[in-house]
Amino acid sequence: MLPEGEDINEWVAVNTVDFFNQINMLYGTLTEFCTEQSCSVMSAGPKYEYHWADGQVIKKPIKCSAPRYIDYLMNWVQSQIESDSIFPSAIGVPFSKNFLSIAKTILKRLFRVYAHIYYEHFHQVIQLQEEAHLNTSFKHFIYFVQEFDLVEKKELAPLQDLIDKLTGKEKA
Repeated sequence: MLPEGEDINEWVAVNTVDFFNQINMLYGTLTEFCTEQSCSVMSAGPKYEYHWADGQVIKKPIKCSAPRYIDYLMNWVQSQIESDSIFPSAIGVPFSKNFLSIAKTILKRLFRVYAHIYYEHFHQVIQLQEEAHLNTSFKHFIYFVQEFDLVEKKELAPLQDLIDKLTGKEKA
């Protein structure tokens, strides 16, 4: 729910930055396990494979390893966040007309990192005793993107069972 008096773009911007920082930190604890050899493809289980394209430097989607994909992603998100034309830092400066579209793309791609972690590295998350933190971060992410319709349902499919469980919507 949008807090009273809050601008939707400002609210989405602040939370997008927060999710970026959280997922960056969570993934950062797993980099020794997520290598070119162990994760030669960016995937979320056997059914979902993600290819990278940023529309500028890499226009045609390329197949790459999970660590390379996530590196491309984190650098791309950082550049979007640091761009005052997309994420204005000065008070009173309006957001661009395509801000929500860019935020949706960022959040869709950040979801893919959560999905990769859950499918490929959850045993290491448990080993590192980070399960509660990951689940809390992901649950907050899901409630937020669903509340404001920021990630299409089909994009969430790899983790739909987990989403249903975390949000209390699982079938009895």
